Amino acid sequence: MPHARRVPGLVLYLRQVAVNAVMAGADPKYFPVILAIASIGKEAISSSDNSFAEAVVINGPIRDEIGLNYGIGALGPFSHANATIGRAYSLLSLNGGNCGKVNQTYMGVIGNPMNYANIIIAENEKESPWEPFSVRLGYKPKENVVSLFEGWGVISAKNCKYAVWSKDMNFAQELKNISNDQDQLFGILAVLSPAVANYIKSEGYDSVEKLTDFLYQSQDESAPHFRSKAQINVLVTGSSNNLYWDYGGMYHVKSASIDDWRSLDNKTLTY
Repeated sequence: MPHARRVPGLVLYLRQVAVNAVMAGADPKYFPVILAIASIGKEAISSSDNSFAEAVVINGPIRDEIGLNYGIGALGPFSHANATIGRAYSLLSLNGGNCGKVNQTYMGVIGNPMNYANIIIAENEKESPWEPFSVRLGYKPKENVVSLFEGWGVISAKNCKYAVWSKDMNFAQELKNISNDQDQLFGILAVLSPAVANYIKSEGYDSVEKLTDFLYQSQDESAPHFRSKAQINVLVTGSSNNLYWDYGGMYHVKSASIDDWRSLDNKTLTY
């Protein structure tokens, strides 16, 4: 076991991370992504009785290098990389972070099925009309980055009364209507298919910033629905074979560079 500088909280050595990654069935080439997730120090299974869910957003060339799925079925279990990285995150929390012990460290009233392997979102940067999420945070376009979100999870926008099929679609307005109906605790996370994202761009929103400004503005003269624009986040993934998108109350927790974990010289991780 490598020597490491002690830090507050439980210290997760590289070997411990590797063991949980293997238990999840992860390929060794996924290891830098899993290490970057663990380095953030956010558990995958919250102790809250609210049954929270976690989401992992991945940007950069590593998406293709390790075979992450950002096309058809992007949020599904159809990619080995997506599925095992998500499961490794949960196992790290269960075995290394003292999380998910029912009636002890876990009190979710109903529980959340997303806790099994979390929500893994590799952005479809090639077909998105906007800058990747990581670039909007200040990272370089070719930098490999992982970002964690927490909240209630995501569901189909077709589940909402504001999503109305019509001859002249107005997705930006639909998203605004849905946003203003969300709880303020976590804000809103919109996961758009490239088709919907490009449709919104054609409506005049050539940047996510412009779309966020529109979503943040109040419908009338009252105060904005959310406390800040940071509570509004938009991602693009999936295919363009239908005008489909998801949404949910989730907020951005923190991001980390995956590239920092390509070299493993005595790094430590904390939970």
